[in-house]
Amino acid sequence: MQDKKQIGLTVVYIIIIILIIWVFAYFNKTEAPVIDDSVTALVSTSTVEDTIDTPLDLFAKCVAKTGLTMYGAEWCSHCLAEKKAFGDAFKFVPYVECPDNIKLCTDKGINGYPTWIDGAGKKYEGEQGLSGVAKISGCVLNK
Repeated sequence: MQDKKQIGLTVVYIIIIILIIWVFAYFNKTEAPVIDDSVTALVSTSTVEDTIDTPLDLFAKCVAKTGLTMYGAEWCSHCLAEKKAFGDAFKFVPYVECPDNIKLCTDKGINGYPTWIDGAGKKYEGEQGLSGVAKISGCVLNK
């Protein structure tokens, strides 16, 4: 009889310990704060780096606003030259990696890399350089 009592008390102690651990874990969990989309957009786009635009950043952003898009491939030496000319500002240039978007590039009639297509759908094949992109887009290139 004593053994049954001892087993019963051990089971009760174990249950109490499990409940204490569960209650502690439940009330001490941290949840991510709820932020609405406008705040998220503000936070994700407002960094010190983004507020200090270089002349090439401004040029690339202007190119993007005109709808001029570069179609290319990462292995293409002429595409790499175009990207290198923009430097870090290339992140603002609309770009399509054709081997990853075969149907889109086929539908656009891309025959070689790089190909630039303006907002009106006119194609400019081959490496353009910054001066060529400036001429096509109408954006001013201040160095």
